[in-house]
Amino acid sequence: MSSQIRKLFSVDRLIDVLLPAVAVLAALLVGAILLLMLGVSPLRAYSSLISGALGNVSGITQTLTKATPLLLVGLGICIAFRGGVINIGGEGQLIVGALSGSAFALAFPEWPAWALLPMTLVMGALAGLLWGTLPGYLKAHMGVNEILSTVMLNQIAFQLMNFLLRGPMLDPAQIAAGTNIPQSAALPTAVWLTRLVPRTLFHSGAILAVVLAILVYFLLWRTTIGYRIRAVGLNPHASRYAGIPVKRYVVLAMALSGAFCGLAGAVEVTGVHHRMIEGMSGGYGFSGIVAALFGKLHPLGTIPASALFGALLVGADKMQRTVQVPSAIVIALQGLVVLFVVASNLYVRRRSRRRVSGSSEADTQPGAEVVAVSSQPAKEAGSA
Repeated sequence: MSSQIRKLFSVDRLIDVLLPAVAVLAALLVGAILLLMLGVSPLRAYSSLISGALGNVSGITQTLTKATPLLLVGLGICIAFRGGVINIGGEGQLIVGALSGSAFALAFPEWPAWALLPMTLVMGALAGLLWGTLPGYLKAHMGVNEILSTVMLNQIAFQLMNFLLRGPMLDPAQIAAGTNIPQSAALPTAVWLTRLVPRTLFHSGAILAVVLAILVYFLLWRTTIGYRIRAVGLNPHASRYAGIPVKRYVVLAMALSGAFCGLAGAVEVTGVHHRMIEGMSGGYGFSGIVAALFGKLHPLGTIPASALFGALLVGADKMQRTVQVPSAIVIALQGLVVLFVVASNLYVRRRSRRRVSGSSEADTQPGAEVVAVSSQPAKEAGSA
């Protein structure tokens, strides 16, 4: 009987692992129907998608470059969700991180590289931390819904970016030329992240992101702080009864989440654009949520999930150019992936709850009690 139960749980684990891949395939299948309705061959479209993302060195490096901010944002989302809060403000936190990092690098261009680059990244992370602490505090101490507060803070971050890039941070060269393109001056070369592959955008920020993913795993599963964050996320009432300061750890989870999103913005500026430009976020704050969900809200699982969605972003652009599909189809395809991945996660959660409740009921069945009671005399006789 125990072997059958063990086999059942192993099958369940296999289903849980494969379900995200099935969700992506289902999304691609629905996307294929949309492509057929437009008179486009799904085979040709998806072939161009795969070749664009993985067909050559350029595609692979672009995929990994896109995956870097997705991974950093996804790590922040993992921490927030494990702490029982939902961070929809990754986009705004990424923007303020990029703004803060750029402003610091431009303010101290004479600093040596060994000091300026780390401080630029730290300032980006600190800005994101502050942007995440505010909704965390409102949630913990005032009961404000963090979804609403983070979405509103996204809009504030967008408007702040528009104001700064058209005013105080506008490139003096743009003012002199009269073009007024909303972008900052070029950052000092001391803060440019090293390119790992020549003549590509693939930079050393990818290595930093992977290292941080490992560190976040150790934080959540090998430290007291991580244990308390996860305990608060699983059951705040039981955590409070156990003496854990729930409000403090709710704020901490959201603050750490914002710090990683802000760091993603600073890495994107120093590694890819080398200046703050309008629209640099590229939707990473929202796509990072999907990458985290696809990775089962696990820091190590978010690594391949980010690579997958980076490939999807790069390949979708190639597909749009090759088969001449409208950009709305590309957006719809990405939305379908989001929809099916989220639905698969909801299915897994409900199934796990039914499994737990079913096992609890089985433990309280009369037959189980009879077996437990009947075993007592034999044990007592043996001890006698």
